[in-house]
Amino acid sequence: MMKTKNSILALLMLAVLPVSAQKLIAEKTTIDVGKTGFQQPVTAVFEFRNKGVSRLKIEQVAPDCYCTVVEYPKTVIGKGDKFQVKMTYDAKMLGHFDKQAVIISNGTTKPIYIRMKGVVLQEVQDFSGSYPIEMGQLRIDMNELEFDDVNKGEMPVQQIHIYNNGTSMARPNLMHMPAYLKATMVPEVIAPGRSGTMTVTLDSKQISDYGLTQASIYLATNPGDKATKENLIGVSTVLLPAFVKMSAIQKQYAPKMYLSKEQVNINFDGKSKRKDEIQISNTGRTPLTISSLQMFTDGLRISLGKSTLQTGESTKLKITAKRDELMKARTKPRILMITNDPDKSKVVITINAK
Repeated sequence: MMKTKNSILALLMLAVLPVSAQKLIAEKTTIDVGKTGFQQPVTAVFEFRNKGVSRLKIEQVAPDCYCTVVEYPKTVIGKGDKFQVKMTYDAKMLGHFDKQAVIISNGTTKPIYIRMKGVVLQEVQDFSGSYPIEMGQLRIDMNELEFDDVNKGEMPVQQIHIYNNGTSMARPNLMHMPAYLKATMVPEVIAPGRSGTMTVTLDSKQISDYGLTQASIYLATNPGDKATKENLIGVSTVLLPAFVKMSAIQKQYAPKMYLSKEQVNINFDGKSKRKDEIQISNTGRTPLTISSLQMFTDGLRISLGKSTLQTGESTKLKITAKRDELMKARTKPRILMITNDPDKSKVVITINAK
């Protein structure tokens, strides 16, 4: 069986590909997935981008043995689009492993080879959960913390689960923390092959402005490590105005926001930018005020005709989406509005771009 599989792989490697103006770029072609337990499958995720001038198609991704399976897009990939190839090893043999696969596409004149390596241990250690994000010798389950719908005085928490994928002890800590965030690590020291939990607490009393507040913090493996973009963790907080003391009568005379849509679908279709707009109206009995208008990510340009609308008035929110910047965004592109409509004090407009 192995001989047959290797023969197929060899034929694919020798395949003659047509010359194409397309260009398939890999962020990295070798990934060390570190340690895993016996019969605990492990996955390497390879990031690619079509940097050519036209769409491309992945014809086939063939691993070098039946112990490895691959997942890849079966549809056409647009120019400028990012995509992933996932390679999973079944971990049914102890010891070090080094597995390869060949990618055949019309985006390159030669095959692209990807490689995953690591080691399978006999003892099943506390490798529970999923740690898809690599930060040096650490692997974590999230690199974006979102404190959503926070009211003044609340102290919500978020947790980052951390796995020590290295061969030395680690003392994880968070750097460049703003005053409104505190973090505790349990345990303080993580041995190789072990995991721990970083608990991040938000003190909303320390935030003065309603709406979106964003910060960048950094996960260090040990005290004294440098802050770089590779260990950056984004933090976003949405602080809401309080309407809990409003009576039923007051709410009857409150402003009321109407939006023509709360989701924008953008198809770049080869263009570098696209525009759209949303109509906003006040159907309530008192003036509507949009006190905050912010974006969660780069790649969007917005303009609002008026921030205060009298009863029956309307205005337009104009949106320009820039493809290249959106492709680099770490989180889903969204627009946030904070208003004095008690039923819509927070409005999030989702941008679906492709």
